[in-house]
Amino acid sequence: MIQKIIKENEQGQRFDKYLHKLLPNASGSFLYKMLRKKNITLNGKKAEGSEKLNLNDSIELFFADDTFLKFSEQVDETQFLKAYDKLKGIQIIYEDDQVILLDKPSGILSQKAEQEDLSLNEWLIGYLLRNDKMQPKELTTFRPSVCNRLDRNTSGIVLCGKTLVGTQMLSELLKERSLHKFYRCIVEGKMNQDVTLEGYLKKDDKTNKVTVLNDKEYELMNIEEKNLQDDFQRIITKYKPVCCYQTEAGKHTLLEIELITGKTHQIRAHLASVNHPIIGDYKYGNKKVNDRYKESFGVCDQLLHAYRVEFPRLTSPFEQISEKTIVCELPDLMLKLLQNEV
Repeated sequence: MIQKIIKENEQGQRFDKYLHKLLPNASGSFLYKMLRKKNITLNGKKAEGSEKLNLNDSIELFFADDTFLKFSEQVDETQFLKAYDKLKGIQIIYEDDQVILLDKPSGILSQKAEQEDLSLNEWLIGYLLRNDKMQPKELTTFRPSVCNRLDRNTSGIVLCGKTLVGTQMLSELLKERSLHKFYRCIVEGKMNQDVTLEGYLKKDDKTNKVTVLNDKEYELMNIEEKNLQDDFQRIITKYKPVCCYQTEAGKHTLLEIELITGKTHQIRAHLASVNHPIIGDYKYGNKKVNDRYKESFGVCDQLLHAYRVEFPRLTSPFEQISEKTIVCELPDLMLKLLQNEV
């Protein structure tokens, strides 16, 4: 008999969901059969699988050791430690018992796109393992994770859950939009007014590029296009100029952006749609302008940075981060550009 005691990061989830994590190589039908036959029990009693697990609940699996090994997944910590050792420039800007906020440099994936990728998500787990903040065996039933994703070439704050309740809290705040996220970016041209942009966004998965329409353009779509209107998502982007600059490469403005909605490439495409693309954004911007900034300042990626988050009032166990404002300072390249006014 194999016994598992539910720990803090495992409580609050359905029993069957826990079993799928514990025994990922077992089919659902096999697991429910084991429950019916009482080969898997909860606190010594027959269970259906829909029960919510509580701290210190006892799971009993009446399996031979080789059967358990056959259906379980042996965690290989190598990839996590490799990411922690290899990915450079990642900084911790806030950490408590439940959550951790990281400063992601441009060029690093938030989450892996291919099996062999190393991303911020693996770095996070590697950091926790390397610093004895979790043990490899804990990864079988819970893995700390990134809760919001930034594009590979966007830098700044990434929210991560260290515990199950921390992950759930961050995910809920993002879903409810009660966590306020602010970005800073450097755009082409001079902008001197606060504006709220509204419109519709549609993503093309083949090109990984989005199209943005303002309200008037959306209303003027023909009948055939309107039949596809479900593909368009409503977007709202607020921006205010921080300061304007003139350099040898041209005029540009540092903007602060508040995302009211958060869709793929929303900031980049929305600003480009009003003829103020982000400097260094070759997908949505002006190639000639970007080439000038590349030659003069070494700008190769879009100058977009997740700058600040403001947390609402939170209750236990999140008192430490309740109503906090966390700021992630601009990367060196953006500061260099802003300090080269002529």
